[in-house]
Amino acid sequence: MDTQQNTALTRALAEVPGPLPTRGVIHVVIPHTDRFTVVGNHLAQHPDLSCTAIGIAVLIQSLPQGTEVSIKALAARCREGEKRIAAALRELEAHGYLQRIRHRLTDKKVITRTVFCNQPTALPHPHHPAAQPHPHPCPRPASTAPEPASATACAPAPAPTPAPEQISAPAPGQMPAPAPVPPAAPLPPRAPLALPVQPPPPAPPSVPLVPPPTAPKPPRPPLPQPGTPTTELDRAATALLSDLRRHAPRFTLSEGDIRQLAPAVAAWLEREAHPDAIRRTLTDDLPQPLRHPVKLLRHRLTALLPPPLPGACDLVVPARPRVVVTPFQTCDDCDRAFRSPAPGHCRDCRETREHRGADVHTAA
Repeated sequence: MDTQQNTALTRALAEVPGPLPTRGVIHVVIPHTDRFTVVGNHLAQHPDLSCTAIGIAVLIQSLPQGTEVSIKALAARCREGEKRIAAALRELEAHGYLQRIRHRLTDKKVITRTVFCNQPTALPHPHHPAAQPHPHPCPRPASTAPEPASATACAPAPAPTPAPEQISAPAPGQMPAPAPVPPAAPLPPRAPLALPVQPPPPAPPSVPLVPPPTAPKPPRPPLPQPGTPTTELDRAATALLSDLRRHAPRFTLSEGDIRQLAPAVAAWLEREAHPDAIRRTLTDDLPQPLRHPVKLLRHRLTALLPPPLPGACDLVVPARPRVVVTPFQTCDDCDRAFRSPAPGHCRDCRETREHRGADVHTAA
């Protein structure tokens, strides 16, 4: 069966106004009416954030306020594991989108509060307080403790009470309504604690796995050369390179290329490589498309050079060294067995004979 096509998307594509681009993506824009989140391009196209970090940021931004966004809670919502989610949160924290603050409660418990900002570049700089004008000072009740300097939000002023002349008089024949007791002026609510905006910490240095394109390339290894160049080797190598186009038309080499590669082929022939084996090594399993045939030949002649054939002496298995064993002998006096290269007497009999000879010499 053929690939199933989305006919609804095809019909919507036909209704796109204006000429369609010849390449790249084509957007079919359908306005959202509910369940949507506005995401800035500074986040969706951030050049330094990974796709996982951008997706986690969009997910956090779409959740209602008060939703748990810990690493385990996000791992339960996403397919990514806890390690990738933790790394993405560190990226967002480094670029100012996320901030995690440890907060101590009244019962001496410590909790972590997560603050997410959808546009961190619009926040005022913490080192320039003049950027946050305060036209009216914040009212502070006398009974409350002084607020920290970081609290910058002012409480809204209470609604003005109506003037006495604005109250309507009672109609004739009706009992006058009791004068309403003016409600006590409510205490202005305490200003919410504004979380300090800290500059993002510097990103940890990372070691690139791929060298930059401006890194110096290692020098190219030289082409192999024959140990003893001869006319016969040069002629055979030139003929082999000129004959490659019969087997692979893409290897139609110029005379200059043949003169450059002939010494390397001569080195292969000097090491007794068969011409058919050289031809198969150079022309089999070619990359698609083949853009630089000469560079490919140069690389294969250098990297796949076979070693010299071993000599006849190198293929002989070395003989084991013979272990000389001293034979057993029988003592002429006591018939005891002992090891010695020649027959004679054992050690005890030799000592006895030497002792007797010394006694005879002393007696004489």
